[in-house]
Amino acid sequence: MMRSTRRAGRFAATALGVVAVGAMFAGCGSGTPGEGATDGGSADGVTTIQFWHRTFTPAENAWYKSIVEKFNAAQSDIKVVDTEVPADAWDQKMKAAQAAGKAPDVYTHAGSIQDAVNAGQLHELDGIVSADSLNQILPAAQSISKMGDKYYAYPLLQEAQAVLFWNKDMLSAAGVDTENGPATWSDLLADCAKIQPTLQDGQYCISPAGDAVTFAWSTVGQQYNFNGHLALTDDWTAPDINTDGYKQLMANYKELWDKGYMPKQALDSYVGGKDFGEQKVAFKVSGSWMMSEIGSDYKDLLTKTGVGAFPSADDAKGDTTSTLGNFKWVVDAKSKNAEAAGKFLEWSIGGDPANVVPFFVDTQFTKVPVRTSVQDAVAADAKAADAPWSQVVTNEIAPKAIPEPTYPWDVSLAVGTAMESVMKGAASPEDAIKTAEDAINKVIQQQELPSKAPKN
Repeated sequence: MMRSTRRAGRFAATALGVVAVGAMFAGCGSGTPGEGATDGGSADGVTTIQFWHRTFTPAENAWYKSIVEKFNAAQSDIKVVDTEVPADAWDQKMKAAQAAGKAPDVYTHAGSIQDAVNAGQLHELDGIVSADSLNQILPAAQSISKMGDKYYAYPLLQEAQAVLFWNKDMLSAAGVDTENGPATWSDLLADCAKIQPTLQDGQYCISPAGDAVTFAWSTVGQQYNFNGHLALTDDWTAPDINTDGYKQLMANYKELWDKGYMPKQALDSYVGGKDFGEQKVAFKVSGSWMMSEIGSDYKDLLTKTGVGAFPSADDAKGDTTSTLGNFKWVVDAKSKNAEAAGKFLEWSIGGDPANVVPFFVDTQFTKVPVRTSVQDAVAADAKAADAPWSQVVTNEIAPKAIPEPTYPWDVSLAVGTAMESVMKGAASPEDAIKTAEDAINKVIQQQELPSKAPKN
């Protein structure tokens, strides 16, 4: 799933924690530093496992480095070798490692796990992670962690991928409500009509998604909101986008474009916050992570920023406008040290909440923990009182959000391409939908999607 590469910790293990970890890891196997999942013993009897993660924001990168260091210091039976991989090189590096049989034992995973599980790439966590730890994963996160009754991933976080941010000063100057965001698209368009005359050259009412790729993943919640379903029929036998709801969603973005409420050339990427931070837009649509950037790069805007759910359709068919993105940890199916890998994973993100609290605090409370114990610990942190947006994201947006679709990316891209072409006037809604249907039908046939449709 597309996600910002600009997106984290300080925790000293207690003496009791060190003793418990040391006991838990007795009798594990071994591996070879610098290689992927390996077999055989090592001279010192220490099991070495490889852990790969993407490059995220500085705060997240610091937490990843810290959690590995603390795990290695907490016991002497397992050594974790940490490798940070640039986000733009991740796919190529991972595919090459998998093809060579040298995939890391543990690595981060975004988006749906269905294709990876079907391809036999992921190790079951049941049996290498305790049932107690797995049972703590909240229902909203179980859908991204399980297939059937088996766990294949342990989520570190979830984050709303479509959130509305607004500059209170700019809205106040236009006589627009600064405390409550627009509830519907009609409200949003009415607000833009008031805001536009107050803007200077180079300023705009809103910076939303504006290209096919970004539409494809960021508007999934909106698609459901307008239609009560997504782009495929439930049995994955046919596209399901020739609807009034899809046409109206496209028409709304076209109105933003035609009336100049949004820039014709993007001022920043959807996942970034520079356009909002530089006060070039009154409204910004992005993921919940954007507040982390505002908090680090534009601190003077923290108290001037409103946060709320993205507006709903006037005649909504679904009670959401956002999906929940995620990053999970998985164990490679071919790992020769799966038991040790599972224990590292559990200790780091599935055990003591104190291990992960710094991640959520240092990323400005912009991400949603997937265990109640962690949510409570994060909310109790002294800095939480200075992050009111955390309650909006966790309690108002996330509970209504839907998971990302599990169908192939090309289906989503066909919808995104249709939305962009209609918005920019390159095609009528009818023609754009017909083109998208043809593309989706091709995917259905080539990838035999009906045989892969979710059974629950």
